[in-house]
Amino acid sequence: MADHNELGKEGEKIAVNYLLKNGYDILTTNYVYLKGEIDIIAQKGSTIVIVEVKTRSTPDFGDPQDFLKPAQIKRLVSTADHYIEHHAGDDIEARFDIIAIIKNKAGTKIEHLENAFYHF
Repeated sequence: MADHNELGKEGEKIAVNYLLKNGYDILTTNYVYLKGEIDIIAQKGSTIVIVEVKTRSTPDFGDPQDFLKPAQIKRLVSTADHYIEHHAGDDIEARFDIIAIIKNKAGTKIEHLENAFYHF
């Protein structure tokens, strides 16, 4: 597996632990529908939280969250719609978060961006 894939998987584990420590329930990870994949689907209260994890080893070329492109957002929304339609109740609200992680020899920095984008 390429180093960037390993860093991405490690970032997802860090994000899951972060969410658990902050009172979220993890419903599933790596949920796939058609060409879309959601890194983490969590719940806090009556809100389903669709989490995209972006991990980088350096911020030199931009913050991790800056690497989320419109086409990827469109796939996330479609995949989230499928998950909610098939796995969640009618009175559920949903939001899209990004957890941006910079992990290198100097340490790990986590930034949680709630309501990072809207699906309308």
